[in-house]
Amino acid sequence: MHILLERAAPGRVLVTRLTRAAAEESVAGEQPELVGDAAVPAFVAAEERGADRPRWVWDDTRAWYPPLLAAGVRVERCVDLRLCHTILRNSTLTAGTPLATADPGPWDAMADPVETTVPAHTALFDFEEPEPSRAVPARSVRAEFEAQEDAVARSADPRRLRLLLAAESAGALIGVELQHAGLPYSAARHDELLSGLLGPRPSYGRPVVLEELVRELRAQLDAPDLNPDSPPDLLKALHRAGIMATSTRSWELKRLEHPVIEPLLRYKKLSRLLTANGWTWLDAWVRDGRFRPDYVPGGVVTGRWATRGGGALQLPKQVRAAVVADPGWKLVVADAAQLEPRVLTGLSADQAMAAAGRGKDLYEGIVASGAVEERAHAKVAMLGAMYGATSGESGRLMPRLQRAFPRAVRLVEDAARAGERGEKVTSRLGRSSPLPGRQWAVAQSAAFGAESTSADERRARTLARDWGRFTRNFVVQASAAEWALCWMAELRNRLTALAPEAPLTESPHLVYFLHDEVIVHTPAELADDVADAVRASAAQAGRLLFGGFPVEFPVTAAIVDDYGQAK
Repeated sequence: MHILLERAAPGRVLVTRLTRAAAEESVAGEQPELVGDAAVPAFVAAEERGADRPRWVWDDTRAWYPPLLAAGVRVERCVDLRLCHTILRNSTLTAGTPLATADPGPWDAMADPVETTVPAHTALFDFEEPEPSRAVPARSVRAEFEAQEDAVARSADPRRLRLLLAAESAGALIGVELQHAGLPYSAARHDELLSGLLGPRPSYGRPVVLEELVRELRAQLDAPDLNPDSPPDLLKALHRAGIMATSTRSWELKRLEHPVIEPLLRYKKLSRLLTANGWTWLDAWVRDGRFRPDYVPGGVVTGRWATRGGGALQLPKQVRAAVVADPGWKLVVADAAQLEPRVLTGLSADQAMAAAGRGKDLYEGIVASGAVEERAHAKVAMLGAMYGATSGESGRLMPRLQRAFPRAVRLVEDAARAGERGEKVTSRLGRSSPLPGRQWAVAQSAAFGAESTSADERRARTLARDWGRFTRNFVVQASAAEWALCWMAELRNRLTALAPEAPLTESPHLVYFLHDEVIVHTPAELADDVADAVRASAAQAGRLLFGGFPVEFPVTAAIVDDYGQAK
């Protein structure tokens, strides 16, 4: 059963019960009823206690779920129409359906990805996303739900899409729960860690360790007024000292040999820590022993999550020991090993690669297969295959990888060629890449015009290859994001089953997520059960995506008192 919630008027919510028809191609509903805002939590709680728990249908989980959690009410399942609309609008599986071909409208305007650019090497592209027309009246929640059900029913693969939409909506619930529960965080430990690295918190200006490094840099570069935080200023000082750097990026500086490089790299690393996770960050983001970032499920076009502020997806190792379990509790830190290469294995149904990763480290298995001589070479070759590296060590190793694992390499090569042609590519469950934007199309058109020049042709080829690198990785990264959603959704259910009557924050619960890693905060006596649930959920996620194909998704689960102990 589905129950639709829709804002009817200030202080009033329209509630509609729907039951799916036998053929699952239409829905029938009871007469809607109006419920006051104050009565909604009790209404939802009563339905959740029933034998036939509903799937709640609403426009945006971020708007509906926080007040329910604040009232102590958890929801098992939902349909997040905003997130699902974005998927169905763009998927190649729903191409030609009324929802996919309709003019842009308010439901498109609700899409709110945090990251709307592709990787840096293709950042010059804009996506082909027409501006939504806000003059078009918004469909009601029921009308939008029925339009989405129709699109799935008419799609090329309803089963895959239904799993993706369920996983995406479960992710929306999890994102809100993560913020509600918060990551257990010790402000005192954070201050201690910062002081050990930077010196005591200053009243103003730089901490003492950074000031000492600035003096050393100025002395070695003979630049008494140097501001090392200014790239132009720093680059000029390096050139005057005879250091011919072309940028101040750390990866380039590491290649240079000069006594100033070591303190400079140390300064940049500590300065980055101070800026991103220093005392100002601590004051802004940690309250009452919890760090509560605003997670944005589907915030990246590949389906990966993003955050609004706080940098939760980039919590540096230097301060992870400040993530501390409550007394009598433990952290279970779980990490999926080599997730994207294993997802590629399942996508391509490459039996040889599956065998290489069975019961062991995948990169070691690639070495054992004879494809390369060293584990480091296996990793470089795999990353090159997934990200399109064609030169250097990766380019040299690619032919050997292709001979050993032809199906896996062919899949990403086919995705790259599709991108070069300006076509969409689609993930395992049905999320499709955006089309390249106007700049790409103009460049391709100019290259084939009657008055095209060799420069036009070179530019068109470059942009085509760049977009091909994006689509090459999209199919893998988007499918890996789907695996992670299924993993977390299954884990959430298993955690609830460990303490079904306990409130969220008094039972084992998820408190952190980063692409292929989760942290569960749990009473100490349930920590072993949680670790088992983490591993079982990973195996189930693999079965959901790839059925009986024998690709394994090993997960390490460390039971620790603080996050720093897990690495």
